[in-house]
Amino acid sequence: MYLTPEEERIYDGESGWAYQVSMRILTRLGELFGATRLIPVSSAHISGVSYKTIGDAPISFLEALVEAGGKVKVSSTINPSVLDLNRAREMATSAEVVEKQMRIINLYKDMGVNPTLTCTPYYLSKPETGSHLAWAESSAVIYANSILESWTNREGGPSALAAALIGKVPDYGMHQPQNRRPNVLVEVKPKLRNENEFGALGIHLGRMLGDKVPVFSGLDRFSETDLKQLGAGLASSGMTSIFYPSVKEEVQELEKITVEEKDLKSAIEELSTSSDRPDLVFLGCPHCSLNEIKQVSRMLRGRKVDEGVRLWVCTSRYMRVRAQRYVNMIESAGGKVLCDTCAVVTWLNDLGVDALMTNSAKTAYYSSTLNGVKTVLKPMEDCIDAACGD
Repeated sequence: MYLTPEEERIYDGESGWAYQVSMRILTRLGELFGATRLIPVSSAHISGVSYKTIGDAPISFLEALVEAGGKVKVSSTINPSVLDLNRAREMATSAEVVEKQMRIINLYKDMGVNPTLTCTPYYLSKPETGSHLAWAESSAVIYANSILESWTNREGGPSALAAALIGKVPDYGMHQPQNRRPNVLVEVKPKLRNENEFGALGIHLGRMLGDKVPVFSGLDRFSETDLKQLGAGLASSGMTSIFYPSVKEEVQELEKITVEEKDLKSAIEELSTSSDRPDLVFLGCPHCSLNEIKQVSRMLRGRKVDEGVRLWVCTSRYMRVRAQRYVNMIESAGGKVLCDTCAVVTWLNDLGVDALMTNSAKTAYYSSTLNGVKTVLKPMEDCIDAACGD
């Protein structure tokens, strides 16, 4: 892979160890995927933040980067943590876990990373169309490529951090136009009615597609939330980094996959592993938009969350401030609007959660494997009904 004279000096350690190791990570990654050069990025989004998912091992690496003077070169954000930092006691989190989680967050801050603690950085600052990014977090990557028309590979936590410190990524994959073209046509026969069906469709197809690029026919009506859930599902069960929600040009030569009503029903049934009354109703994976928070508040108007159920609505701190009026309505009804975290990356078992209801196919997909929790996948309206004991 070709390096400019400046990049070679960084590679050789002339700018210090933090940048040297970052450049070597990026160079090795580029060599593995056949890249011929590095290209600049406008932002980075870094995963590997929750203490539950990364544990102790990476902390020493982050400490070494900070001690070596590492500072990010581009606007950089981070994924959710193990807890809402303002609700540690409510989340039954031990002092040791809080201390270690704060250590991780503070190390990122020391490198100049914005501690956003959200999986939806695009709600905080929308990248420009056509801009190159270095984003980890699979649901954010597919959203950026498919909906925002930005360009990013599905980075891992270390490579996204390396890209943040250098300000560049290897030029391969989703950074090249020929790799973004659709190569499979998905004909959706059933008319999808809500966001959880879009998510279930994504989970069903992700297992079949691998890293193929689908273009859809039959998705006649959809919202931003529907596409967000579709992308999150595709990226959870597969490696798809981009999709096209509708056909805009001739696609006769593409491989075709048909999705029938029975396929969608089977996917939802597989993601629903419990018939028990939920201990927790969870909304906000990926983190809720302003519109989603408004929807929840409208559905709760004049109602109360049942004493035997917890209702969590997860979003970013930025969005919580913007939606404060609706947040107040949700919390007055007995719900909790949490920030900094997500049910997928915290210890639900320690909270006494045995059965979870959600409108997120991604959450339903991961909850049983990562937390051993039984799940029910339902649309938002049904989730609110369950939270209120209806």
